[in-house]
Amino acid sequence: MLSRHLAGLSDLGNKKNIVSIFLISNALVWYFAVLSAMPSDGISLWAPVHFSALIVSAFAGASYAKQLERSKFLMLWMITGVVSSTMLFGLGSTSAVIVSLTAFFLGLSLGFGMPACMSYFTDNVQIESRGRVGGIAMLVSGIGIVGFGPVIEASNLFSVGLILAVWRLLSLLVFLGAKDYRRVERKETVPSYKQVLSRRSFVLYFVPWIMFSLVDYVAAPQTLDASFVVIQTIFMGGAAFLGGFFMDSIGRKPMAIAGFAMLGLGTAILGLFGELQPFVLYFNAMIDGVAYGFLFVLFVLTLWGDLSHSFSSDKYYALGVMPFFVSTFLGLTLGSPITEVDSYWFSFAAFFLFLAVLPLFYALETLPEKVMKERQLNIYIEKAQEIAQKYY
Repeated sequence: MLSRHLAGLSDLGNKKNIVSIFLISNALVWYFAVLSAMPSDGISLWAPVHFSALIVSAFAGASYAKQLERSKFLMLWMITGVVSSTMLFGLGSTSAVIVSLTAFFLGLSLGFGMPACMSYFTDNVQIESRGRVGGIAMLVSGIGIVGFGPVIEASNLFSVGLILAVWRLLSLLVFLGAKDYRRVERKETVPSYKQVLSRRSFVLYFVPWIMFSLVDYVAAPQTLDASFVVIQTIFMGGAAFLGGFFMDSIGRKPMAIAGFAMLGLGTAILGLFGELQPFVLYFNAMIDGVAYGFLFVLFVLTLWGDLSHSFSSDKYYALGVMPFFVSTFLGLTLGSPITEVDSYWFSFAAFFLFLAVLPLFYALETLPEKVMKERQLNIYIEKAQEIAQKYY
């Protein structure tokens, strides 16, 4: 059964998909490496500046990206990332002004080009392959984030900045080397943010994603040992990879419902048994890891490109990815004090996570029906061939 859903794996090795995977994973690894390198002291100083710059620049970048040919815009974005990486040592300054300016520029250098990078992914990858390619991009990103961890811990800010500058430069070199795949035509019709938010199909997916972002990070246990984090990361990587294939087979909507339901179940169990019991934490780490794997591939990479249809997807991604960054900000600034509340909070959070599923029942499936029917037909044919080989 699983092998049928994994069919088409060999088709993902073309240069278009490889370039898209590398650009996205490079940016995500860089982002989490920068967050890891930022000082834990003074979060209330740099976090608001950093995330405000990131989110506002993403909205602005999605609006003004059309003013410049996309390949040039993306190259400018990657060059800015190289330059900002070399400024990372400024985070170690005793001056609040220097720390704030460094955090601001780091957020700006990622935010203004991220929607264009996601839009490039959408225009580069066929809709029937986006789940699989997105899942592989998330898996590669997870491996890269884990790999950068020991490097950041063993290095000072100046050395980390140079390493990250080389890392961002590598994405530029890969992009420059993909001559035949660099110039992917951008869709000419650019909607306004008001038009995007007025579309029912967008809202029915966007509202649950916002509810998840607001609830999950403030309800997540803050006392996890490294072993729990490793287990959660392993399950998240595996779920992102396998979930991407299922998204291209059975559709996006069932996977979204499954992800939210699993998160609600995990959070309810925390509230029922208490978060400090090891077996509960291990089980929750596995459940949450699988749910995160499904939801991140869906709501960070796949859905917004699907929903844009014939329109440019830059603004869809600017809006759609915003809750991801907001939830990270909440986890850094508000997560710890809120999770000190009694365990009834987890039951309350579980209720809202289950509530988030309701709009999804009214949402339209974004994977074309034709694609799903063709794949179901292929599965039926394969089953028939297996039965024929068995008895004849």
